[in-house]
Amino acid sequence: MSTSLWCSGSDQGPPIRVPILRIRYIVGGAISPLLANVALHGLETSLQAAFPRTHRVNGKVLDNWKPLVIRYADDFVILHEDRAAIERAQQLTERWLATMGLELKPSKTQIVHTLKSYQGHKPGFDFLGFTVRQFRVGRTHSGKSGGRHPTLLGFKSLTLPSQDAQHRHSRKLGEIVRRHRMATQEELIKELNLAIRGWTQYYSAASSKKIFSKMAYQTYVKLHRWAKRRHQKKSWAWVAKKYWRREQGTWAFAPKGGVPLYHHAATPIRRHIKVQGAKSPYDGDWVYWTARLGRHPELMPRVARLLKRQNGYCAWCGLFFRDGDLPEVDHIVPTSRGGRNQYDNWQLLHGHCHDAKTAIDGSNRRWSSEVPVSRAKRGRAGSHADAHD
Repeated sequence: MSTSLWCSGSDQGPPIRVPILRIRYIVGGAISPLLANVALHGLETSLQAAFPRTHRVNGKVLDNWKPLVIRYADDFVILHEDRAAIERAQQLTERWLATMGLELKPSKTQIVHTLKSYQGHKPGFDFLGFTVRQFRVGRTHSGKSGGRHPTLLGFKSLTLPSQDAQHRHSRKLGEIVRRHRMATQEELIKELNLAIRGWTQYYSAASSKKIFSKMAYQTYVKLHRWAKRRHQKKSWAWVAKKYWRREQGTWAFAPKGGVPLYHHAATPIRRHIKVQGAKSPYDGDWVYWTARLGRHPELMPRVARLLKRQNGYCAWCGLFFRDGDLPEVDHIVPTSRGGRNQYDNWQLLHGHCHDAKTAIDGSNRRWSSEVPVSRAKRGRAGSHADAHD
Protein backbone atom coordinates (compact mmCIF):
# COMPACT_ATOMS: atom_id res chain seq x y z
CA MET A 1 0.00 0.00 0.00
CA SER A 2 1.38 3.46 -0.90
CA THR A 3 0.54 6.99 0.10
CA SER A 4 2.14 10.40 -0.32
CA LEU A 5 3.28 13.30 1.85
CA TRP A 6 3.39 16.99 1.08
CA CYS A 7 6.58 18.78 2.04
CA SER A 8 8.39 21.94 1.08
CA GLY A 9 11.84 21.71 -0.46
CA SER A 10 12.72 25.39 0.18
CA ASP A 11 11.13 28.68 1.08
CA GLN A 12 11.15 29.87 -2.53
CA GLY A 13 10.35 26.70 -4.46
CA PRO A 14 6.96 25.09 -4.80
CA PRO A 15 5.99 22.15 -2.59
CA ILE A 16 6.92 18.71 -3.91
CA ARG A 17 5.04 15.45 -3.64
CA VAL A 18 7.16 12.66 -2.09
CA PRO A 19 5.80 9.08 -2.31
CA ILE A 20 6.04 6.94 0.81
CA LEU A 21 5.86 3.14 0.56
CA ARG A 22 4.22 1.29 3.41
CA ILE A 23 4.72 -2.48 3.65
CA ARG A 24 2.03 -4.50 5.39
CA TYR A 25 3.22 -7.67 7.13
CA ILE A 26 1.12 -10.64 6.02
CA VAL A 27 1.18 -13.69 8.29
CA GLY A 28 1.89 -16.81 6.25
CA GLY A 29 3.55 -14.93 3.42
CA ALA A 30 6.87 -15.86 1.85
CA ILE A 31 8.68 -13.17 3.83
CA SER A 32 7.11 -14.19 7.16
CA PRO A 33 9.94 -16.54 8.33
CA LEU A 34 12.58 -13.95 7.42
CA LEU A 35 10.90 -11.20 9.45
CA ALA A 36 10.49 -13.60 12.38
CA ASN A 37 14.20 -14.44 12.26
CA VAL A 38 15.07 -10.74 12.29
CA ALA A 39 12.76 -10.04 15.23
CA LEU A 40 13.88 -13.01 17.37
CA HIS A 41 17.59 -12.82 16.60
CA GLY A 42 19.51 -12.73 19.88
CA LEU A 43 17.05 -14.74 21.97
CA GLU A 44 19.38 -17.74 22.27
CA THR A 45 22.37 -15.57 23.21
CA SER A 46 20.37 -13.71 25.82
CA LEU A 47 19.11 -16.90 27.48
CA GLN A 48 22.49 -18.61 27.57
CA ALA A 49 24.16 -15.51 28.99
CA ALA A 50 21.79 -15.62 31.98
CA PHE A 51 22.91 -19.13 33.04
CA PRO A 52 26.32 -20.25 34.32
CA ARG A 53 28.29 -22.89 32.46
CA THR A 54 28.47 -25.17 35.50
CA HIS A 55 26.13 -25.73 38.45
CA ARG A 56 26.60 -27.47 41.81
CA VAL A 57 23.87 -29.88 42.96
CA ASN A 58 24.33 -31.82 46.24
CA GLY A 59 28.06 -31.23 46.14
CA LYS A 60 28.38 -32.44 42.53
CA VAL A 61 29.40 -30.07 39.77
CA LEU A 62 27.27 -30.41 36.63
CA ASP A 63 28.63 -29.18 33.30
CA ASN A 64 26.62 -27.75 30.39
CA TRP A 65 24.09 -26.01 32.63
CA LYS A 66 23.20 -23.50 29.94
CA PRO A 67 19.84 -24.17 28.23
CA LEU A 68 19.74 -25.38 24.65
CA VAL A 69 17.59 -23.22 22.36
CA ILE A 70 16.40 -24.45 18.94
CA ARG A 71 14.51 -21.91 16.87
CA TYR A 72 12.97 -21.92 13.41
CA ALA A 73 11.30 -18.63 12.44
CA ASP A 74 8.82 -17.92 15.31
CA ASP A 75 8.80 -21.51 16.64
CA PHE A 76 11.38 -22.42 19.26
CA VAL A 77 12.10 -25.06 21.89
CA ILE A 78 14.15 -24.64 25.09
CA LEU A 79 15.74 -27.81 26.49
CA HIS A 80 17.14 -28.32 29.97
CA GLU A 81 17.33 -31.21 32.44
CA ASP A 82 16.10 -29.16 35.42
CA ARG A 83 12.48 -27.99 35.75
CA ALA A 84 13.42 -24.88 37.74
CA ALA A 85 15.84 -23.85 35.01
CA ILE A 86 13.12 -24.29 32.39
CA GLU A 87 10.68 -22.13 34.37
CA ARG A 88 13.34 -19.45 34.77
CA ALA A 89 14.08 -19.60 31.04
CA GLN A 90 10.38 -19.09 30.33
CA GLN A 91 10.32 -15.98 32.52
CA LEU A 92 13.43 -14.59 30.83
CA THR A 93 11.92 -15.26 27.42
CA GLU A 94 8.70 -13.44 28.30
CA ARG A 95 10.73 -10.50 29.61
CA TRP A 96 12.91 -10.42 26.46
CA LEU A 97 9.88 -10.54 24.14
CA ALA A 98 8.10 -7.80 26.10
CA THR A 99 10.81 -5.31 25.12
CA MET A 100 9.57 -5.64 21.51
CA GLY A 101 5.88 -5.72 22.35
CA LEU A 102 5.61 -9.49 21.86
CA GLU A 103 4.40 -12.26 24.13
CA LEU A 104 4.16 -16.03 24.23
CA LYS A 105 0.89 -17.59 23.12
CA PRO A 106 -0.44 -19.57 26.11
CA SER A 107 -2.13 -22.24 23.98
CA LYS A 108 1.19 -23.09 22.30
CA THR A 109 3.42 -22.79 25.36
CA GLN A 110 3.83 -25.80 27.62
CA ILE A 111 6.42 -27.54 29.78
CA VAL A 112 6.77 -31.27 29.15
CA HIS A 113 9.14 -34.10 30.00
CA THR A 114 10.73 -36.13 27.21
CA LEU A 115 10.85 -39.40 29.18
CA LYS A 116 7.76 -39.50 31.40
CA SER A 117 4.33 -37.89 31.74
CA TYR A 118 4.23 -34.46 33.33
CA GLN A 119 1.12 -32.57 34.47
CA GLY A 120 -1.15 -34.60 32.21
CA HIS A 121 1.06 -34.23 29.13
CA LYS A 122 2.40 -37.29 27.34
CA PRO A 123 6.19 -37.75 27.12
CA GLY A 124 7.90 -35.80 24.36
CA PHE A 125 6.85 -32.86 22.21
CA ASP A 126 6.09 -32.06 18.58
CA PHE A 127 8.25 -29.59 16.69
CA LEU A 128 8.21 -28.83 12.95
CA GLY A 129 6.32 -32.04 12.20
CA PHE A 130 8.62 -34.23 14.33
CA THR A 131 7.97 -35.95 17.65
CA VAL A 132 10.96 -35.79 19.99
CA ARG A 133 10.92 -38.10 23.00
CA GLN A 134 12.94 -40.65 24.97
CA PHE A 135 12.26 -44.35 25.55
CA ARG A 136 13.47 -46.58 28.37
CA VAL A 137 15.63 -49.42 27.02
CA GLY A 138 18.07 -52.04 28.26
CA ARG A 139 21.79 -51.63 28.58
CA THR A 140 22.47 -52.91 25.05
CA HIS A 141 20.42 -50.08 23.47
CA SER A 142 20.93 -47.36 26.06
CA GLY A 143 22.41 -44.00 25.21
CA LYS A 144 25.52 -42.76 27.00
CA SER A 145 26.44 -39.53 28.74
CA GLY A 146 29.25 -37.43 27.38
CA GLY A 147 32.60 -36.64 28.92
CA ARG A 148 35.71 -38.68 29.59
CA HIS A 149 33.85 -41.31 31.62
CA PRO A 150 30.50 -41.94 29.89
CA THR A 151 27.79 -43.80 31.76
CA LEU A 152 24.65 -45.59 30.58
CA LEU A 153 21.52 -43.43 30.72
CA GLY A 154 18.92 -46.21 30.61
CA PHE A 155 17.03 -44.59 27.74
CA LYS A 156 17.51 -43.51 24.15
CA SER A 157 16.30 -40.40 22.33
CA LEU A 158 14.41 -40.73 19.05
CA THR A 159 13.02 -38.25 16.55
CA LEU A 160 10.00 -39.54 14.63
CA PRO A 161 7.43 -38.14 12.20
CA SER A 162 4.57 -36.86 14.36
CA GLN A 163 1.14 -38.46 14.33
CA ASP A 164 -0.35 -35.30 12.83
CA ALA A 165 2.23 -35.36 10.04
CA GLN A 166 1.42 -38.99 9.28
CA HIS A 167 -2.32 -38.27 9.17
CA ARG A 168 -1.81 -35.26 6.89
CA HIS A 169 0.32 -37.30 4.50
CA SER A 170 -2.16 -40.16 4.45
CA ARG A 171 -5.04 -37.78 3.75
CA LYS A 172 -3.09 -36.10 0.95
CA LEU A 173 -2.40 -39.44 -0.74
CA GLY A 174 -6.09 -40.33 -0.37
CA GLU A 175 -7.11 -37.07 -2.02
CA ILE A 176 -4.73 -37.71 -4.93
CA VAL A 177 -6.16 -41.20 -5.43
CA ARG A 178 -9.74 -39.87 -5.34
CA ARG A 179 -8.98 -37.12 -7.86
CA HIS A 180 -7.54 -39.70 -10.25
CA ARG A 181 -10.35 -42.24 -10.09
CA MET A 182 -10.86 -41.97 -13.85
CA ALA A 183 -7.24 -41.18 -14.77
CA THR A 184 -4.68 -43.57 -16.15
CA GLN A 185 -2.28 -45.47 -13.94
CA GLU A 186 0.65 -43.43 -15.29
CA GLU A 187 -0.97 -40.12 -14.28
CA LEU A 188 -1.80 -41.43 -10.81
CA ILE A 189 1.75 -42.69 -10.25
CA LYS A 190 3.23 -39.37 -11.37
CA GLU A 191 1.24 -37.40 -8.78
CA LEU A 192 1.80 -39.91 -5.99
CA ASN A 193 5.54 -40.05 -6.59
CA LEU A 194 5.86 -36.28 -6.17
CA ALA A 195 4.07 -36.38 -2.81
CA ILE A 196 5.83 -39.51 -1.53
CA ARG A 197 9.35 -38.40 -2.47
CA GLY A 198 8.94 -34.97 -0.90
CA TRP A 199 7.51 -36.33 2.36
CA THR A 200 10.08 -39.09 2.79
CA GLN A 201 13.00 -36.80 1.98
CA TYR A 202 11.88 -34.37 4.70
CA TYR A 203 11.80 -37.15 7.32
CA SER A 204 14.85 -39.05 6.03
CA ALA A 205 17.02 -37.68 8.87
CA ALA A 206 14.75 -39.12 11.59
CA SER A 207 14.11 -42.66 12.82
CA SER A 208 11.45 -43.15 10.17
CA LYS A 209 12.05 -46.58 8.66
CA LYS A 210 9.14 -48.35 10.39
CA ILE A 211 6.82 -45.42 9.74
CA PHE A 212 7.82 -45.42 6.07
CA SER A 213 6.79 -49.08 5.85
CA LYS A 214 3.50 -48.26 7.62
CA MET A 215 2.73 -45.45 5.15
CA ALA A 216 3.61 -47.73 2.23
CA TYR A 217 1.04 -50.27 3.44
CA GLN A 218 -1.62 -47.58 3.80
CA THR A 219 -0.85 -46.46 0.25
CA TYR A 220 -1.25 -50.04 -0.96
CA VAL A 221 -4.70 -50.24 0.67
CA LYS A 222 -5.79 -47.06 -1.11
CA LEU A 223 -4.53 -48.35 -4.47
CA HIS A 224 -6.24 -51.69 -3.86
CA ARG A 225 -9.57 -49.88 -3.54
CA TRP A 226 -8.77 -47.69 -6.56
CA ALA A 227 -8.08 -50.74 -8.75
CA LYS A 228 -11.08 -52.78 -7.54
CA ARG A 229 -13.43 -49.85 -8.16
CA ARG A 230 -12.34 -49.69 -11.80
CA HIS A 231 -12.97 -53.41 -12.40
CA GLN A 232 -15.75 -54.43 -10.03
CA LYS A 233 -16.66 -57.56 -12.00
CA LYS A 234 -13.12 -58.87 -12.28
CA SER A 235 -11.38 -61.14 -9.79
CA TRP A 236 -8.63 -59.83 -7.55
CA ALA A 237 -6.09 -62.04 -9.30
CA TRP A 238 -6.95 -60.40 -12.63
CA VAL A 239 -6.77 -56.87 -11.14
CA ALA A 240 -3.44 -57.56 -9.42
CA LYS A 241 -1.95 -58.90 -12.64
CA LYS A 242 -3.05 -55.79 -14.54
CA TYR A 243 -1.78 -53.10 -12.12
CA TRP A 244 0.96 -54.83 -10.13
CA ARG A 245 4.01 -56.42 -11.71
CA ARG A 246 3.55 -59.85 -10.18
CA GLU A 247 5.33 -61.50 -13.12
CA GLN A 248 8.55 -59.83 -11.90
CA GLY A 249 8.15 -61.35 -8.46
CA THR A 250 7.30 -58.04 -6.77
CA TRP A 251 4.25 -56.03 -5.78
CA ALA A 252 5.45 -52.96 -7.69
CA PHE A 253 2.50 -50.78 -8.68
CA ALA A 254 3.39 -49.90 -12.27
CA PRO A 255 2.16 -50.24 -15.85
CA LYS A 256 3.97 -52.67 -18.11
CA GLY A 257 7.22 -51.04 -19.14
CA GLY A 258 6.37 -47.85 -17.23
CA VAL A 259 7.61 -45.94 -14.17
CA PRO A 260 6.71 -47.75 -10.92
CA LEU A 261 5.26 -46.17 -7.79
CA TYR A 262 7.99 -44.93 -5.45
CA HIS A 263 8.08 -46.99 -2.26
CA HIS A 264 8.29 -45.05 1.01
CA ALA A 265 10.88 -47.41 2.46
CA ALA A 266 13.15 -46.93 -0.57
CA THR A 267 14.33 -43.62 0.90
CA PRO A 268 17.58 -44.17 2.83
CA ILE A 269 17.90 -42.82 6.36
CA ARG A 270 20.70 -40.25 6.61
CA ARG A 271 21.34 -38.69 10.01
CA HIS A 272 21.55 -34.93 10.14
CA ILE A 273 24.94 -33.49 11.08
CA LYS A 274 24.76 -30.22 12.97
CA VAL A 275 26.47 -27.24 11.37
CA GLN A 276 29.66 -26.38 13.24
CA GLY A 277 29.52 -23.27 15.40
CA ALA A 278 28.50 -20.12 13.54
CA LYS A 279 29.42 -21.32 10.06
CA SER A 280 27.46 -19.92 7.13
CA PRO A 281 27.41 -20.76 3.41
CA TYR A 282 28.51 -17.17 2.84
CA ASP A 283 31.61 -17.22 5.08
CA GLY A 284 33.91 -18.35 2.24
CA ASP A 285 34.84 -21.70 3.81
CA TRP A 286 34.35 -23.68 0.59
CA VAL A 287 36.10 -26.77 1.97
CA TYR A 288 33.62 -27.24 4.83
CA TRP A 289 30.48 -26.58 2.79
CA THR A 290 31.60 -28.66 -0.18
CA ALA A 291 32.38 -31.62 2.07
CA ARG A 292 28.96 -31.18 3.68
CA LEU A 293 26.77 -30.53 0.64
CA GLY A 294 28.73 -32.00 -2.24
CA ARG A 295 28.48 -28.83 -4.31
CA HIS A 296 29.90 -25.31 -4.42
CA PRO A 297 29.62 -22.58 -7.07
CA GLU A 298 33.40 -22.07 -7.13
CA LEU A 299 34.33 -25.74 -7.65
CA MET A 300 33.92 -28.17 -10.51
CA PRO A 301 31.20 -30.75 -9.82
CA ARG A 302 33.74 -33.58 -9.95
CA VAL A 303 35.93 -32.00 -7.27
CA ALA A 304 32.93 -31.19 -5.07
CA ARG A 305 31.59 -34.73 -5.30
CA LEU A 306 34.95 -36.26 -4.42
CA LEU A 307 35.42 -33.87 -1.50
CA LYS A 308 32.07 -34.92 -0.03
CA ARG A 309 32.79 -38.61 -0.60
CA GLN A 310 36.08 -38.25 1.31
CA ASN A 311 34.46 -36.16 4.11
CA GLY A 312 36.94 -33.36 3.52
CA TYR A 313 40.04 -35.55 3.97
CA CYS A 314 42.97 -36.03 1.63
CA ALA A 315 43.02 -39.67 0.54
CA TRP A 316 46.85 -39.82 0.73
CA CYS A 317 47.91 -38.11 3.97
CA GLY A 318 44.56 -38.30 5.80
CA LEU A 319 44.58 -34.61 6.77
CA PHE A 320 41.75 -32.15 6.22
CA PHE A 321 41.78 -29.85 3.26
CA ARG A 322 41.98 -26.26 4.44
CA ASP A 323 40.85 -23.00 2.91
CA GLY A 324 43.58 -22.02 0.46
CA ASP A 325 44.62 -25.57 -0.46
CA LEU A 326 44.52 -26.60 -4.10
CA PRO A 327 43.02 -30.11 -4.28
CA GLU A 328 43.97 -32.18 -7.31
CA VAL A 329 42.17 -35.16 -8.85
CA ASP A 330 44.31 -38.30 -8.99
CA HIS A 331 43.74 -41.67 -10.64
CA ILE A 332 43.95 -44.44 -8.05
CA VAL A 333 45.17 -46.83 -10.76
CA PRO A 334 47.14 -44.73 -13.26
CA THR A 335 45.78 -44.60 -16.77
CA SER A 336 49.22 -45.70 -17.98
CA ARG A 337 48.56 -48.97 -16.14
CA GLY A 338 45.06 -49.48 -17.43
CA GLY A 339 43.14 -47.37 -14.91
CA ARG A 340 39.79 -46.00 -16.01
CA ASN A 341 38.87 -42.36 -16.19
CA GLN A 342 35.76 -42.52 -13.97
CA TYR A 343 34.58 -41.71 -10.43
CA ASP A 344 35.42 -45.05 -8.84
CA ASN A 345 39.06 -44.57 -9.94
CA TRP A 346 39.37 -40.93 -8.83
CA GLN A 347 40.49 -39.50 -5.53
CA LEU A 348 41.24 -36.01 -4.25
CA LEU A 349 44.74 -35.21 -2.96
CA HIS A 350 46.80 -32.23 -1.88
CA GLY A 351 49.12 -30.99 -4.61
CA HIS A 352 52.26 -32.21 -2.79
CA CYS A 353 50.56 -35.50 -1.91
CA HIS A 354 49.69 -35.95 -5.58
CA ASP A 355 53.38 -35.47 -6.48
CA ALA A 356 54.48 -38.00 -3.86
CA LYS A 357 51.93 -40.57 -5.01
CA THR A 358 52.81 -40.12 -8.69
CA ALA A 359 56.51 -40.64 -7.96
CA ILE A 360 55.94 -44.17 -6.65
CA ASP A 361 52.91 -45.52 -8.55
CA GLY A 362 54.58 -45.75 -11.97
CA SER A 363 52.54 -43.00 -13.57
CA ASN A 364 55.66 -41.47 -15.14
CA ARG A 365 56.91 -44.65 -16.76
CA ARG A 366 56.03 -43.46 -20.25
CA TRP A 367 58.19 -40.35 -19.72
CA SER A 368 61.15 -42.37 -18.47
CA SER A 369 64.44 -42.18 -20.39
CA GLU A 370 64.66 -45.98 -20.34
CA VAL A 371 63.22 -47.55 -23.50
CA PRO A 372 61.18 -50.62 -22.58
CA VAL A 373 62.05 -53.79 -24.49
CA SER A 374 60.15 -57.04 -24.83
CA ARG A 375 61.21 -60.25 -23.13
CA ALA A 376 62.13 -61.80 -26.52
CA LYS A 377 64.38 -58.89 -27.48
CA ARG A 378 65.99 -58.96 -24.04
CA GLY A 379 66.70 -62.68 -24.54
CA ARG A 380 68.26 -62.16 -27.95
CA ALA A 381 70.42 -59.35 -26.60
CA GLY A 382 71.69 -61.64 -23.87
CA SER A 383 72.59 -64.41 -26.34
CA HIS A 384 74.58 -61.96 -28.48
CA ALA A 385 76.53 -60.84 -25.45
CA ASP A 386 77.41 -64.43 -24.59
CA ALA A 387 78.64 -65.03 -28.17
CA HIS A 388 80.95 -62.04 -28.01
CA ASP A 389 82.35 -63.24 -24.72
